[in-house]
Amino acid sequence: MASTLGDNFSLLSPKQQELVKMLLDNGQEHVFRDWPGPGVDDDKKKAFIDQVTRLDSSYPGGLQAYIKNAKQLLADSKAGKNPFDGFTPSVPTGETLTFADENFIKYEEAGVQEAQKAAFVLVAGGLGERLGYSGIKVALPAETTTGTCFLQHYIEYILALQEASSQGKNQTQIPFVIMTSDDTHGRTLELLESNSYFGMQPKQVTLLKQEKVACLEDNDARLALDPQNKYQIQTKPHGHGDVHSLLYSSGILKVWNDAGLKWVLFFQDTNGLLFKAIPSALGVSATKQYHVNSLAVPRKAKEAIGGITKLTHSDGRSMVINVEYNQLDPLLRASGYPDGDVNAENGYSPFPGNINQLILELGPYIEELSRTGGAIKEFVNPKYKDARKNEFKSSTRLECMMQDYPKTLPPSARVGFTVMDAWLAYAPVKNNAEDAAKVPKGNPYHSATSGEMSIYRANSRILKQVGVQVADPVVQVLNGQEVEVWPRITWKPKWGLTYSRIKSKVRGKSSISQRSTLAIKGQNIFIENLSLDGALIIDAVDNAEVNASGSVQNKGWTLETVDHKDSKEPEVLRIRGFKFNKVDQLEAKYTEPGNWNISEYPSFGSSKFRAR
Repeated sequence: MASTLGDNFSLLSPKQQELVKMLLDNGQEHVFRDWPGPGVDDDKKKAFIDQVTRLDSSYPGGLQAYIKNAKQLLADSKAGKNPFDGFTPSVPTGETLTFADENFIKYEEAGVQEAQKAAFVLVAGGLGERLGYSGIKVALPAETTTGTCFLQHYIEYILALQEASSQGKNQTQIPFVIMTSDDTHGRTLELLESNSYFGMQPKQVTLLKQEKVACLEDNDARLALDPQNKYQIQTKPHGHGDVHSLLYSSGILKVWNDAGLKWVLFFQDTNGLLFKAIPSALGVSATKQYHVNSLAVPRKAKEAIGGITKLTHSDGRSMVINVEYNQLDPLLRASGYPDGDVNAENGYSPFPGNINQLILELGPYIEELSRTGGAIKEFVNPKYKDARKNEFKSSTRLECMMQDYPKTLPPSARVGFTVMDAWLAYAPVKNNAEDAAKVPKGNPYHSATSGEMSIYRANSRILKQVGVQVADPVVQVLNGQEVEVWPRITWKPKWGLTYSRIKSKVRGKSSISQRSTLAIKGQNIFIENLSLDGALIIDAVDNAEVNASGSVQNKGWTLETVDHKDSKEPEVLRIRGFKFNKVDQLEAKYTEPGNWNISEYPSFGSSKFRAR
């Protein structure tokens, strides 16, 4: 049994010997082939066995299950097997919401009530290298008017939901889990600790670190050794689908269930608009009693975003799942839709665009994970050397995606979706400036430039909806991308958590010019007959009530272009292609309770900072 190992077998504990025997039984003799006898490199051999032990313990079913799954998936890949063979696509059932109508408001208010029974899970294993940013993605500013980073933005929204859903009762602390990786774990913790967790209680926040999986060197699923180190297996990330097995194995789901929680909301790391859609989507989940609710946006036919699709198999199985855009069109053509994926009368595909934000009902979720051990259906994507598909260009590995969770659900599971306009719900930051500039005109850039401009657009459109006269945007080219530049309007989540709350804080007739900047940092700030042409920053403690009225006119902040190759500028500005020159502003800061009116402030000259 241990012939390949020779006398090295005696170096191992009984448990380690069992693990080695398992590897040998599963075609992995090659990993021990060049081992010298005992006394040479013993520390490196022990480190190898420690790595194998970690890989074995972090995968549902252990390395044996990983190798078995890999052999099957690699055989299917070589044979060109279509994972959708036997399935017929159809449009699933879901809810399409129109911002600010009666239905939307009803769901939004219902969602706020449900939030006290929710937990939030952020999948944040990535660095910003692909964006041209060397830090972790959640540390990037969502917008540079206030400099609020994504992690702070998300935490402040969760805290605003926590406060609003408790309605003056003792606040139920909403749990927040962040899935990290080796690359991001330390820096995420540091970001939280150095900012006092952005106002959350440290015990509310749990970091779960994702481990990598073994790489495979060939179709026989032989583990790939590091070319520079024969005592180390190559590893790569397994994908964000690991979040399910991590939650399951950590025991945290049981803790939530015992505490009476009902919902788990999953979201990804750089979508600054997402929480504008969360309350109403959670309201849909509660009202429709969905076990799984995928947030979605209207999708143009053949647009490069996965479509949420119902798949029914000839044997009676069915599932509602994300189908990647490059698979959806051929699948439809093969199923009696000769034109494939085409737009309906409303100008959009009937298959809504998946944005990888899920709301799961906790009880059925725990039941399903107890059955699967947290394992998610995997896929493999080897890069073959040639058409014979016998050799890989480089090692591959199995991967899994968070949104593939519904693939193993029984047909009785209630799986639906909630569609909201992309301007309100979806502006991810995932492309660098050069890649974004190559995007065909009319398609979304999904860059730091468009991500920030989308926040200003959404806030401007929302204020227009509640009666503020907001000037139309101008079109500008920044970092090679043609974007609409609206007034730079931002607010804290506790000010504008829902449409109804925003509407209650806007009175009379107000106007905001296109060149203006408005930052609302406080809870009880009311906009009433305000005429803004310039920059206005209002910062108030929660028990100060501030009336923003009258005419505020100053030189304001000017938007200046930045070249993404200009190394004199910081990365966070280079990846956007612009910066603000804060020429002049009225900054009203209220540190004491009471009723205040900004019209007491002089609206001319440089009123940079006046405390009350």
